[in-house]
Amino acid sequence: MAFQPIVDITTGSAWAYEALVRGTNGESAGEMIGRVTEQNRYAFDQQCRVAAITQAVAAGIVSTGARLSINFLPNAVYSPLACIQLTLKTAAAVGFPTERLIFEFTENEEMADTAHVATIVDTYRRMGFATALDDFGAGHAGLSLLARLQTDVVKLDMELIRNVDTSMPRRMIVEGLIAMFERMGIAVVAEGVETVAEYETLCAMGVRYMQGYLIARPALQVLPVPVVPDQPLPVTAAATVAA
Repeated sequence: MAFQPIVDITTGSAWAYEALVRGTNGESAGEMIGRVTEQNRYAFDQQCRVAAITQAVAAGIVSTGARLSINFLPNAVYSPLACIQLTLKTAAAVGFPTERLIFEFTENEEMADTAHVATIVDTYRRMGFATALDDFGAGHAGLSLLARLQTDVVKLDMELIRNVDTSMPRRMIVEGLIAMFERMGIAVVAEGVETVAEYETLCAMGVRYMQGYLIARPALQVLPVPVVPDQPLPVTAAATVAA
């Protein structure tokens, strides 16, 4: 597993670390997921959860206070309660507080049954976990999916963030989304932040949580320390996820 921090710009510290699957030969998450079949989907999903938790704890995440964001495949979860049991056992075995888990899924994944995904999100919320919709703005469902199920966090896709400092259409879209999510009580994470100009523009828009190469690149089996431009940029109105 590789880990990449999501920084809270009000503190400069990692608010969460996203666990990113990597192959034994350095294959990317996309390459690994491309090998998933109906036959191995469940096993792959479970193995990724276990690896994310055990490796994050080994890297020292417990003492940081940061959350751990785990990607999961909704189509691999045949029963939310049954499929979470190994995750709970693993967290208990290594001493990771389950209330600091975030489960994220991408709207890029074709979802045959959105009602099933809504059941997963609702079940996880009742169990005290946070949920996140990843790559928002890049996939199949977008707003219609959020109308059906509301996650605690929305991660704006990097294509919306790229050149947000110079592209008026991108800026207007992102500003509109931020305002909408704030009213809904959904925390926003900007993904793919790569330049200081993008960072400063997003700060001015009120984005509190950011992830991208400007802040830290993913690193195998270690928790990279986030680096942000040296500016006091308080964000007071942005939605947050309860500790």
